[in-house]
Amino acid sequence: MGKNKLKKFNDIAQMDCVVECPFAMLSDEGFPMRGKWNETFFKNKGKIVLELGCGKGEYTVGLARRYPECNFIGIDIKGARLWTGAKEVTSCNIPNAAFLRTTIDLLPKFFAPSEVSEIWITFPDPQMKKENKRLTGTRFMELYRRVLAPGAMIKLKSDSQFLYEYTLAMAAHNGITVAQSSRDLHNDPSAPDELKQIRTFYEQQWLDRGLTIKYISMIVPEENTPALTEPEVEIPFDTYRSYFRGEIPGQEPK
Repeated sequence: MGKNKLKKFNDIAQMDCVVECPFAMLSDEGFPMRGKWNETFFKNKGKIVLELGCGKGEYTVGLARRYPECNFIGIDIKGARLWTGAKEVTSCNIPNAAFLRTTIDLLPKFFAPSEVSEIWITFPDPQMKKENKRLTGTRFMELYRRVLAPGAMIKLKSDSQFLYEYTLAMAAHNGITVAQSSRDLHNDPSAPDELKQIRTFYEQQWLDRGLTIKYISMIVPEENTPALTEPEVEIPFDTYRSYFRGEIPGQEPK
């Protein structure tokens, strides 16, 4: 492991806005703030909003600045990525933003039923060959509704035509209400400003390459409704892939 990563891991361990919990503690004692994030961590009654697979936390920080009355938590397993957003939250003293270092599979261990008011999924890997790893697939949707409040919204931003079409098909198949969808978000006059002005690293990459950004917001049924099932559809795969961070735009990766 490089010295830079080690330094970042050491930095986030000292940051009050970053929460980490050893798996052994989760198994033996449970997470002490589960169901008590507002009371124990934020010390207010604001709605809790999650950004899943947050990376550098562009949306976590951007939304926290825009909506100080709500509390935002970026979730990612890679601490070196979280460092960027956590450093900004710390240096700028943003009280309603935090980061949780864990895997998305463990959400119900960190949040109680109905504790979360909204979920953002920003530019995830579409996982075209592995439906059980898609963040809008039914396996993950079942996890989300174990922590979401009734009527809560899930919002997806993606460059992937495959993931966009799949998510719409999954929603239709399961009777999930789609509140809004757009195939070309940045040219959609009805789209809220926050969807255009807050941009992730990958979003800017796609825009620079001339690709369109897709958006879906949907209301997930409550947990006690019938189990969600996968749609039987065939959707063409995307034919491009992302650059790694640090690659030169305009030069196709090998």
